[in-house]
Amino acid sequence: MMSEQLAYFIGSIFLFLIWFLIWLRLTSKESRNEMVKVSLATSLLGLTEPIFVPEYWNPPTLFNLAQKIGFDIESFIFAFAVGGIAVSVYEAFNKVDHKKLTAHEIYHPRHKFHLLALLSSPASFIFLYTLTSLNPIYSTILSLLIGALATFYCRPDLIRKMIASGIIFLIIYFLFFAIFNILFLGYIKDIWNLQALSGILLLGIPFEELAFAASLGTMWSSVYEHVLWLKIRKLQRS
Repeated sequence: MMSEQLAYFIGSIFLFLIWFLIWLRLTSKESRNEMVKVSLATSLLGLTEPIFVPEYWNPPTLFNLAQKIGFDIESFIFAFAVGGIAVSVYEAFNKVDHKKLTAHEIYHPRHKFHLLALLSSPASFIFLYTLTSLNPIYSTILSLLIGALATFYCRPDLIRKMIASGIIFLIIYFLFFAIFNILFLGYIKDIWNLQALSGILLLGIPFEELAFAASLGTMWSSVYEHVLWLKIRKLQRS
């Protein structure tokens, strides 16, 4: 069994290696740029770690930063990696190109809700976190699902990518956790606040982690195209 002190750091680096492998698999400069840009933006979500410690979990971190100041290095690496994987995993297995929506498409009645759809996820998280007693992981999962549903309505052309990304990211995240559990036996029971959660473990993995993966992969996979008014077209691999 490896030391729990470095588990979060090692797990985050492992996710970054998965990120790098997906980046290498991308065939176009545009897709690689998309992955890097979204990862950098997502890394800022590492600033939300104080929301989850200790209500959701309480991991040992490098230099005990999470316990001392609320922020830690690992969370920024983790957020960078999962954001990029979620937005690009579909394109790693399907060659696509991006095109701007036409003026006719942009002025479709659905797009009157463009900004509202984009803001639905952060707005719903703020509402759920501040006005309910839900554990923050449930507020996160619900807000991601709300954002996904809003995107489904506003951008139905992205539904295929979103659903496929949600499934693929869930599989990757599940395999990651399965390996993590072997390397750090007992870590989840020691670090996660299971008493505040459902207590459901699937092969030792908290149900909440898998729900987070599915909802993040579904919602976050569309964020690049949605923000920039882009559509994707699947191409035949040569």
